[in-house]
Amino acid sequence: MLRLLPPLTLLLLLGPVAAGLLGTLGPAFGYLPALGGELLTLDPWRALMGAPGLWGSLRLSLFTGFAATLISLSLVVLFCAAWQGTRPFRWFQRLLSPLLSVPHVTVAFGLAFLLAPSGWLMRLISPWASGFQQPPDYLFPQDTLGFALILGLVLKETPFLFLMALAALGQAQAGPARTVARSLGYSPTSAWLKAVFPRIYPQMRLPILAVLAYGLSVVDMALVLGPTRPPTLAVQLLTWFNDSDLAMRFQAAAGAVLQLLLVLLAITVWLGLERLTLRAGRVWIAAGGRGGGERWLRPLALAPAALVALTVILGLASLVVWSAAGPWRFPDALPQSWSLRLWSGQAGVLLAPSLTTGFLGLGSALIAALLALGCLELEVRQGKRLTTRAIWLLYLPLLVPQIGFLFGLQVLFIHLGMDGTWAGLLWSHLVFVLPYVFLSLRDPYRAWDPRYGRSALCLGASPFRTL
Repeated sequence: MLRLLPPLTLLLLLGPVAAGLLGTLGPAFGYLPALGGELLTLDPWRALMGAPGLWGSLRLSLFTGFAATLISLSLVVLFCAAWQGTRPFRWFQRLLSPLLSVPHVTVAFGLAFLLAPSGWLMRLISPWASGFQQPPDYLFPQDTLGFALILGLVLKETPFLFLMALAALGQAQAGPARTVARSLGYSPTSAWLKAVFPRIYPQMRLPILAVLAYGLSVVDMALVLGPTRPPTLAVQLLTWFNDSDLAMRFQAAAGAVLQLLLVLLAITVWLGLERLTLRAGRVWIAAGGRGGGERWLRPLALAPAALVALTVILGLASLVVWSAAGPWRFPDALPQSWSLRLWSGQAGVLLAPSLTTGFLGLGSALIAALLALGCLELEVRQGKRLTTRAIWLLYLPLLVPQIGFLFGLQVLFIHLGMDGTWAGLLWSHLVFVLPYVFLSLRDPYRAWDPRYGRSALCLGASPFRTL
């Protein structure tokens, strides 16, 4: 039974992605019989290249995606290097699950309500500290350079990369490696960067690339925080897909292929930067510098990590306050009165979507957990691990931009009669949930000492009971 799980898992993941890409490639070159496209042509690409603001959207997507990934990874590496094994490190571990469970779009709205010109933070410091009696004139969110979007992505991706670092540390023998480096005279931070980080980065590579791909093609956070003239490429594609003129679907499909090429280019550039960093790192390690400046480096590493957690918490608090606020004039720190009018007025409307969302989340998470555990248990029983190629295939849905294949997937579901059904929606959720579940469970599961399992089997327990 367990032997069937790996091929079944790959089929559930790769089937929709492959069908979605094929369903997008056809319209990208003019072939979609349902809309009158009977012949292959480059007309969609000509229309795409002539679309106003296209190159601005490409530049914006590259800038926000790379900046958010680099900042998030830097924050995680510096915090782990300076504080691993300390009390603040353990505190941040406890905050990890609540921060990760907050949806991206909720963080985006919380950030907007917190940092907007008339947001809660400006109200808290006005007028006694800021001097403002009226909201200041600055553009946030949707600033033209995408800084609000970068900040929103950093708030979500930093906890995720921290979780991936924790999972990798469990297998890298980080403690002994750091102890040896410390015994040679290296400072704590320098010892971690030189002896531990090179061990864990290979295990973090795929999660980092997934973060990069998501940052380049994010839609929900970009709709709330990103600029609008021009928007990011993914948001522009969504606008074209939803256009009332169905002929725009061809141009949108070409844009979806361009989005995929953009992500592949970004991943290639990142891997090239890895090699350059590896060479520079070897020179730095061979130089033998023991490091220093711990007094200023440790606070510098702690402050951004604490700021990430605090911003998410304050953003959620601002959503709660705004949802129950009555009249609230600037610059008052709190509303003049409180009211649950909005909650009671929308309760009937929100009940059905909330139940749908809850069942979809629980169902996809449960199926993903069973499949991931089954595949990992099979590894233990057979003494074999998934190959690197299989791992890359498993994470393919996280590396391929969603906007690049979801249109084609919808076309497939229409042909199968699954469009708008629970099964189709659950399957499309599972495509994205399963890689994250496997990513989260893989390293802790492999770090488990197999001798416990052998002991249980020797005592007469069945393989299932041992599991």
